[in-house]
Amino acid sequence: MASTTVGSVIPCKAAVAWEAGKPLVIEQVEVAPPKAMEVRVKIKYTSLCHTDLYFWEAKGQTPLFPRIFGHEAAGIVESVGEGVTDLQVGDHVLPVFTGECMECAHCKSEESNMCDLLRINTDRGVMINDGKTRFSKNGSPIYHFLGTSTFSEYTVAHVGCLAKINKAAPLDKICVLSCGISTGLGATLNVAKPKKGSSVAIFGLGAVGLAAAEGARIAGASRIIGVDLNSNRFEEAKKFGVTEFVNPKDHDRPVQEVIAEMTNGGVDRSVECTGNIKAMISAFECVHDGWGVAVLVGVPNKDAMFMTKPVNFLTERTLRGTFFGNYKPRTDLPSVVDMYMRKELEVEKFITHRVPFSEINKAFDYMLKGEGLRCIISMDD
Repeated sequence: MASTTVGSVIPCKAAVAWEAGKPLVIEQVEVAPPKAMEVRVKIKYTSLCHTDLYFWEAKGQTPLFPRIFGHEAAGIVESVGEGVTDLQVGDHVLPVFTGECMECAHCKSEESNMCDLLRINTDRGVMINDGKTRFSKNGSPIYHFLGTSTFSEYTVAHVGCLAKINKAAPLDKICVLSCGISTGLGATLNVAKPKKGSSVAIFGLGAVGLAAAEGARIAGASRIIGVDLNSNRFEEAKKFGVTEFVNPKDHDRPVQEVIAEMTNGGVDRSVECTGNIKAMISAFECVHDGWGVAVLVGVPNKDAMFMTKPVNFLTERTLRGTFFGNYKPRTDLPSVVDMYMRKELEVEKFITHRVPFSEINKAFDYMLKGEGLRCIISMDD
C-alpha cells in the first residue's frame, strides 16, 4: 500500500457536500500528500455524528461548501509528512476533531485538554500549515471539516489530531470512540466522578447521554436516572445501565423538583447532554446540596444564557463544563480503546446501523428521523 502512493497525489472516492442540506455526492477527488506535521490516513470506517449533520444543514453557522464532512472514524496511516516522528506507515489511528500539540500551556497542564493550536475550529476549512486544502477536484479546492474530513477514502490531518491505538482493536467498532462516545463517557468518569453506590441523573438519552450513563455504570453508580422528552428512548437506555426514567412532560412542576423528591434531596451527580438551557438549569438544580456536582456537555446556542440563584452555589453545589470528556486525544484515547479491549466498556450497543460508503446518505436519513444511535459507514464497500 505505502510504497506505491507515498509522496504522490491519491485519486479516491469522497462524499462531497456541494451545498447545505443537499444529499452528499460520491465524487472522485484528489488527495495531496501530507506536508510538515501532517499525516495521510486511509479511512476504513467512519460514522455520522450530530455535529456533521448540524454543519451540513448550515442553519446556524457560516456555510462553507464544497466540503468533506466526517470526524468520527478509524483508519490506517498511509504516509507521514516532514517532522512526524510518533506515527509511522501502518499505524492504526483515530482522527479527532480537537488536537493535542503537546507543547502549549493547555497541553502541558494536567487539568486541560483544550490545545491552543488544534482545538476545535468549525469555521476553518483549510490546513493550519499553509492555509490550503489537501482535497481538490479538477484543480478546484474542496474544504476540510474539523481537521479530519473522514467521509473520504483518504484524508490528511495534523499529527496532533490522530490518536495511535492498539492494532488488535476492531476498527469497525472503536471508530465511535473518536468523538461522541468518549465525550459522554469522559464527562462522567473524568469530570463528574461519581462514587460507587451513588446516584446520577443523565439529561438527554442520545448517543452522548447514553455514553455518560455507561460511564456511571462503569463507576458503579447504584441509581442512574435518565431524563428525556422522548419516552421511546427509555427501553433502549436500560442496556446502558439506566435504572429509572423521568419525562419532564409528564410533570406539572420543574423536573429538578421531581428528581430531588425521588432521591431524598437530589442526586449526587448529573450530566447534561442536550444543550438545552432549561435542561442545563434543571441538571444543576437537581444535584444534592453539600456535595452535588453537575456537568454540562451539551452545546447551546453561543448567545444563550441561563439563570440560577447564587444560593444554589453557596449551598455547596458545583457546576462544571467539559470539552471532549476532558480526554487529551493522543495521551488518553488509547486507554479508552484499551478499556473496550478489556471488556470494561461496551461499544457494540451504540452501533445500531451499518451502511456501505455508497449509501452514506442513508446514515443522514436515520439521524434526521431520530432512528438508532450510531451508523457505521464502511469505506471498502
